[in-house]
Amino acid sequence: MGSHADGEGSTRSHDEYVIRAGYALDGEDGCISDARHRALAFLDQARTNHHLPVSERARDLTQLVVSELVTNALKYAPGPILMELRVHAHAVDVVVWDSDPVVPAARATDPDRIGQHGLEIVKAVTENLLIELEPVGKRVTARIALSDTPRSTTTGR
Repeated sequence: MGSHADGEGSTRSHDEYVIRAGYALDGEDGCISDARHRALAFLDQARTNHHLPVSERARDLTQLVVSELVTNALKYAPGPILMELRVHAHAVDVVVWDSDPVVPAARATDPDRIGQHGLEIVKAVTENLLIELEPVGKRVTARIALSDTPRSTTTGR
């Protein structure tokens, strides 16, 4: 998998990113696994270097979300995929860009359906899910709480 990290920066405001990193994913064998490993290393850096409280739950959910979003991008979009990871004081954002302009939608719940539950899963485990059309393709941003007890997005606590 070809990838690169860039744009790492540090800020101190709780509303701004503490650290961020970007990766270009080439879609080769092992791409999804490599993306998950990079996400874990990124969270470890946030915990070690910036003393952020990254729970095991956050690590597990981040791997799951990265896996689902990158898998969907590889399955439905031609061309490159970009993944950006951004840590705030209380959450991590997983951002995946692909070239397909079709906005994904969660399907109606169907316990008998095999597969195609990825977006439903991502919506269920994240604090927020945002899908934005870009001049080329789309950007999907999923926010995951760093602590074991997610903050409410409606109350801001």
